[in-house]
Amino acid sequence: MAEQSIGVVGGGIVGLAVARELTRRLPGARVTVLEKESRLGTHQTGHNSGVVHAGIYYRPGSLKAELCTRGRLLLREYAAERGLPYEECGKLVVAVDRAELGRFDALERTARENGVPGLRRVQGADLTDVEPHAAGLVALHSPQTAITDYVAVAEAYGEDVVRAGGQVLLSTTVTGIRRRAGAITVTTDAGPHRFDRLVVCAGLQADRVSRMTDGVDGPRIVPFRGEYMEVAPAKRALVRGMVYPVPDPRYPFLGVHFTRRVTGTLEVGPNAVLGLAREGYRRGDLDLADVRAMATWPGTWRMASQHWRTGLEELRGSLSVRAYMRAASRYVPEIGAADVVRGKAGVRAQAVDRDGSLVEDFRIGHEDGITTVRNAPSPAATSSLAIAEHVVDQVLRQG
Repeated sequence: MAEQSIGVVGGGIVGLAVARELTRRLPGARVTVLEKESRLGTHQTGHNSGVVHAGIYYRPGSLKAELCTRGRLLLREYAAERGLPYEECGKLVVAVDRAELGRFDALERTARENGVPGLRRVQGADLTDVEPHAAGLVALHSPQTAITDYVAVAEAYGEDVVRAGGQVLLSTTVTGIRRRAGAITVTTDAGPHRFDRLVVCAGLQADRVSRMTDGVDGPRIVPFRGEYMEVAPAKRALVRGMVYPVPDPRYPFLGVHFTRRVTGTLEVGPNAVLGLAREGYRRGDLDLADVRAMATWPGTWRMASQHWRTGLEELRGSLSVRAYMRAASRYVPEIGAADVVRGKAGVRAQAVDRDGSLVEDFRIGHEDGITTVRNAPSPAATSSLAIAEHVVDQVLRQG
């Protein structure tokens, strides 16, 4: 095994973490990362909010809950070792009306069962001790929720891979995968590669690349575009760390929130609008192949039939800054529509099953020498080093 060649498809933070772990656990193996873009961390890694989650939201016992808890600890240690930005600025999850209290209590039970460190319940009058300009009835304070620069983290993982003797091939698009005579041949636009083992961490293209390995159609990726607002410099100091709403348990999205960045800026967002392009970061971006993939997937229509009202509300916020900020301003009333400008956008690779259900947990499979990561949404960046351990454990278990 130590002399084998192992390929990793995807140069996002998860793929690079897996490649790094392979070089650590199998120092004699030849590890090659294949990335279609000209730089690392181009897509989900480079378009998220930079939050290092503490495990508040995830179903106890799920892979998400387990790997988020371990991943946060590993990432904090790694950032300290590599001198990467990592700031434990803390998070408040705030209930602003009584109708949310049942969901709030359930969220607190989940967070405590997941062992979120330092978690405490803060009553309304005491919210301002944590966030002087926040408003609400009650909140959960997670002091060790942090922020970092995930592109810098991903690039550091890539450096580790190369330093250990592996290689990272940029501008290399995978066009086919075939297993034959005990070897895996990966064809790319830059030529073929032959591997003994393969790990697919293709993010927004996870379903397509995974389907090349086993022919299984599903779950499919349905892109959700998340738009951010940037708060004007004069109002940035009004939020010390992060202020989040109580999430709707029907969705894997956390709702529009206030988040500080390691650069010192303050963002509001993201929302979650159905996207018309998996890699469409500008308003109006359209990819007909991506639209066709959604339109021909039964799960898309079943999902839409269940959640169309929420989708219309999200679209309203996307079209109007005033509507977008109407909800956000409930949590920090001094920041309104006049205090923000449109900022960046990201796209979440949301896996949707054939029955229309949104896949919430990480979905990782292994068969015949090929490991596929078909669903790794947030908190995948937080969990990246722990996901890598889990994936490499599977690779080793298969022999």
